[in-house]
Amino acid sequence: MSSLFDRKKIVPRYKIVGYFMVLLGILVVGKAMYIATVKRDYWKQVADRLKRDSVSVKPVRGNILSCDGRLMASSLPEYKLFMDFKALSDSKTDTLWEEKVDSICQGLHEIFPERTAAAFRKHLEEGRENQSRNWAIWPRRVSYETYSEVKKLPIFRLKPFKGGFHTESFNARQHPFGSLAGRTVGEMYGAMDLAKCGLEQYYDTILRGKEGVVQRKKVMNKYLSITEQAPVDGADIVTTIDVNMQDLAERSLVDELKEINGDVGVAIVMEVQTGDVKAIANMSKGPDGQYYERQNHAVSDLLEPGSVFKTASIMVALDDGVVDTTYMVDTGSGIVDMHGAKMRDHNWHRGGYGTISLPKALEVSSNIGVSKIIDRFYADNPEKFVDGIYRLGLPTDLKLPFVGAAPPRIRHPKKNERGQYLNWSKTALPWMSIGYETQVPPISTLTFYNAIANNGRMMRPRFVKQVVKNGEVIMGFPPEVIKERICKEKTLKEIQTILYHVVSQGLGKRAGSKSFKVAGKTGTAQVSKGTGGYKSGQMKYLVSFAGYFPADNPRYSCIVCIQKSGLPASGGLMSGAVFHNISEGIMAQDLKLKVEDARDSLSILLPDVKSGNMTAAEYVLGRLGVKTIDGWSGSYATGNPIWGKASLTSNAVKIEKSDSTKPGTVPDVAGMGARDAVFLMEKKGIRVKLEGRGKVVSQSLPAGRACNGKEICLLKLK
Repeated sequence: MSSLFDRKKIVPRYKIVGYFMVLLGILVVGKAMYIATVKRDYWKQVADRLKRDSVSVKPVRGNILSCDGRLMASSLPEYKLFMDFKALSDSKTDTLWEEKVDSICQGLHEIFPERTAAAFRKHLEEGRENQSRNWAIWPRRVSYETYSEVKKLPIFRLKPFKGGFHTESFNARQHPFGSLAGRTVGEMYGAMDLAKCGLEQYYDTILRGKEGVVQRKKVMNKYLSITEQAPVDGADIVTTIDVNMQDLAERSLVDELKEINGDVGVAIVMEVQTGDVKAIANMSKGPDGQYYERQNHAVSDLLEPGSVFKTASIMVALDDGVVDTTYMVDTGSGIVDMHGAKMRDHNWHRGGYGTISLPKALEVSSNIGVSKIIDRFYADNPEKFVDGIYRLGLPTDLKLPFVGAAPPRIRHPKKNERGQYLNWSKTALPWMSIGYETQVPPISTLTFYNAIANNGRMMRPRFVKQVVKNGEVIMGFPPEVIKERICKEKTLKEIQTILYHVVSQGLGKRAGSKSFKVAGKTGTAQVSKGTGGYKSGQMKYLVSFAGYFPADNPRYSCIVCIQKSGLPASGGLMSGAVFHNISEGIMAQDLKLKVEDARDSLSILLPDVKSGNMTAAEYVLGRLGVKTIDGWSGSYATGNPIWGKASLTSNAVKIEKSDSTKPGTVPDVAGMGARDAVFLMEKKGIRVKLEGRGKVVSQSLPAGRACNGKEICLLKLK
């Protein structure tokens, strides 16, 4: 054993190993202490760089829909186009680039005509020389349609890691109907993704959804994304807006504003039984003389309503029983002294109305007649009159879903300890009774008239019916009653009869219709301009008409308010004309006709079909039994509108697809109706002026040329 284990040799060796291990341990501990103290900050920074980073993922914003489910605002993808030239380092791909660069640049020029093929080549070669990994091919975002066209070009169709073409996607807010109901639907602050106004702003939390979280970890110089919390897309809101009624209201209003050179126009259509706002137009004249929606005047304008307020004044007197419909009032020669101030009727220069009945005072909108009645019975107790106005519900705060919506301001008489009025003069009551000394937004006036049409039940104006997600209703907003009855039933029946007579035999005849009965009240008020007040000579007028139709079975109520400078100014003639066109249009749209009744079985004539949405045209022609021929290889059963033109053959209508939607170019809208033509133009960002009616016969911007989205195109129709 001693020969196998030499103690003198082995033990020293073990000692050396032991000493080495102890020294190594000391070095490890020392190094650890050094790292924990001296190098602590450095290694903390390293740890921070390597730890997982949270990256927020934005959800898709919900849609805003019309009452029948059509998109009024939607988030659609837009793309920034980039080229990674380092991906071309492969010799085969680099050679392919040399071969295809000319065709690529020519293709880009055809898609973006604003830049020449030579300019594209110079731009791309610069990025290639710099070996940029994110070289912008085009400076602005493009639609999915344009992105798809670019993706078809040589090399760009390859996978990103091989060809280098890649994109950055964004959710952009689009309005398929252009500026229709723009201030009601609302707007977004572009890239900041902030709601600016309208329903977009009020229902922002519902539409926005919730952001998701993705953790990113760097492993071997590559980032791995791990979804920690998936984004929750926003829900859709279904509004009460009817696209057809909205379009009708806007066109009728703008036509009259142009005719009388008006400054601001408001038109609101409400469904009587539910309070649903079917259309709300707010048009203001711009510096270029055209009309745009810039402010929601219908809910925010606090102006003296004028004669449309007289209906409420007479209702208070009737409801209190101080007068009845047989009451007679002397209006004199059209000018009377009212507590030291002159009050005039509109026909004072013709000698006035003399002695007239209470209903007649409303029919002819006599300032003197109404103010004399109210002053006689309420002069000593004006609080009772104002209490009656409040009892009617006219000053109610409607709690509308719009930031900046203003409730009516109807001041109440107040007395001091000595019984003297603090904010009231003897002239306040007479002038309040005819629509001055008060500020009422148009939506509140319409709500009051809607209650009259609805047999005294006042409904809160409703703009949103439901919140929907994935086809399921997650929140509902049923019709809401503000007041079950605004007045006595006897008062209501009397005022309904008077309002019908205002249109049938009074100053509101222009608002009437030969096809159905209309009831309502005209209004014309002076609007003070600036600090000079009413005597400054800078007079503006508010002309209005508020009413409902059909009068014998009310379905819709409507108010039209127009602000204009100077005379002439007539609520019955100007606002009444707009009301007439809107009511006639709505009732015509509402007719329930069978398609078969439109076809003459004995006739072999083919219908003249407008250019435009050929999907809709083919559907109608099919229902009428008219043969159609597709002049292109494809199918209409795509769910998307096909734009094109129609021509007549011997026994059929030939439908051909056009390139009206080609990106970056002015569309060819010849032969189209106004609606389709305006839709295609505004989709390209081109503003439109219309002249005439019928089909488009000429357009000031030639079809096919490049458009920059800031131009105005004049369309002549015939």
